[in-house]
Amino acid sequence: MKEYGYSIVDAVVDHTATQNDKKPVALASRSEMDRMFLEEAPEKPSDAQEVLDFVLQNVMTQSAIVSHPKSFSFVPGPSNYVSAMADTLATGFNIFSGGWAASPAAAELEIVTLNWLLKIFGFPPKKGGGIFTSGGSMANLTAIVTARRIKCGDDFSKAVIYLSDQAHSSNIKAIRILGFRKEQIRIIPTDIEFKFSINKLKNAIAKDKLEGLQPFCMVATAGTTNTGTVDPLTELSKICKSEGLWFHIDGAYGGAAILAKNGKQLLKGIEKADSLTVDPHKWFFQPYEMGCLLVRNSKWLKNTFTEKPEYLRDVEGNESEINFYDHGVQLTRRFRALKFYMSVKTFGLKAFRKAITYNIEMAERTEALLRKSAYWEVISPATLAVINFRYNPIKEKLGEKELDKLNQYISEKVVGSREALLVTTVLNGQIVLRMCLINPRTTMEHVKETIDLCEGFGAEKLNS
Repeated sequence: MKEYGYSIVDAVVDHTATQNDKKPVALASRSEMDRMFLEEAPEKPSDAQEVLDFVLQNVMTQSAIVSHPKSFSFVPGPSNYVSAMADTLATGFNIFSGGWAASPAAAELEIVTLNWLLKIFGFPPKKGGGIFTSGGSMANLTAIVTARRIKCGDDFSKAVIYLSDQAHSSNIKAIRILGFRKEQIRIIPTDIEFKFSINKLKNAIAKDKLEGLQPFCMVATAGTTNTGTVDPLTELSKICKSEGLWFHIDGAYGGAAILAKNGKQLLKGIEKADSLTVDPHKWFFQPYEMGCLLVRNSKWLKNTFTEKPEYLRDVEGNESEINFYDHGVQLTRRFRALKFYMSVKTFGLKAFRKAITYNIEMAERTEALLRKSAYWEVISPATLAVINFRYNPIKEKLGEKELDKLNQYISEKVVGSREALLVTTVLNGQIVLRMCLINPRTTMEHVKETIDLCEGFGAEKLNS
């Protein structure tokens, strides 16, 4: 067992030490993968080391390296080695983190680490609470379930929920899962800076109330996936308070920026939320999977999710001994708190603050670099380490359709080269390139090399 385990640790360490020298992109068709892996479940055993060698050679090499310094797309997962080993401990000891009776230490560490986050985000330390989830999608679902229960009770037939056109898709998915009809969802257009339009929100709420409907929840975003934009949280909180709406903030991407001075100001008002989603497996540098939901009052979760089946009647404990299966959807839960606990204890919050500050400043330096070039146009400025731009040489005078095709071509060629993961998004109807720079291993040299690669493919297309 030790020999086998050491082989795995050696492989993880080797990958961590050499990942910068590898290609970040994995490309394969379904037929190629079928040829490599498709088989019937074997009846006879195989040598464990041979199976491990096969996995290392074929599975790990056919997966994108999201912690690579040139993985710029979606939201990269920088991770950290201490947390990876913590996950190994939690899995190796097979800790059940659902209830106090099964593991008081696991429950206590979840309480402790949630309290750290409550303090970081300015939530009430005594009344506030939360739960670790698989990711932001489950955290947003948990929040909206709770909002519906607290604001609507059992009848939500006239309930209406509001979110912007830049809100993360997981919120729409959660709303649909919960059985809301399309006509109960209000997608509010954003302004020219991709922020929630205050006036349009007020108009929508007023109209719905006049029609006898029940506005019950508003979802704001602290760091949109597309542009890193933060909605006007303080103004939105005032509307929610005056109208009696539940104020949920999806800070899955940008919430962690509160640790940096240059991010905290942008997130002003985040402490006003009734519920807040943050994703430690994004900008808190944790391995997948780890999301988190924080709430102003922990009783809201308990009142929403508690069920008391006969087989759990002997393990309820007292009020201070939290059973986290009463605070969310899952009964069986893995010990997610351990990796967050061990990494913060090992590195200290100062290291996290330094890394996040570095990321935000790098995006600003990237913006400055692009603005000095005759080849690039900044479409959405650097915000919380996200920047959007497109190849638009001054001398060429290209039309919008030509620019869209050109930038799509550049992205496809860059990804096809496997040198960097850089894909497009759409802003104001324009196809643009998007960089998300939350990896502290990324340097300006990595950024410049990628931009030079893009320029080369752009020139190639124009000359063809």
